Amino acid sequence: MAEAESPPEKTTVNIRMTETFLEDVDATWEEYGFNSRSEFIRAVLRDALKHPEFNRADLKAMLASEAEIREGRTHNSDDVKAEYGLDETVRSSDE
Repeated sequence: MAEAESPPEKTTVNIRMTETFLEDVDATWEEYGFNSRSEFIRAVLRDALKHPEFNRADLKAMLASEAEIREGRTHNSDDVKAEYGLDETVRSSDE
């Protein structure tokens, strides 16, 4: 029987941040169901390393969209088509 590998050793890293920022971090990890602040921070850093092309503007746009969805400020495609007088028929330019 093969011996199970032990998890990699972890090192403690200290970071400094304002109390206000820490409160935001704590509210976020709890809201998204992480088990701890450390677990959340590791996940955020892992995502940043795996997806360096994902920038702050993308994050802000995504968060704004999420807020609009939660507040019911979005429209489905049928609502948009009705508002602009579009129908399901194929237009001649699409043929």
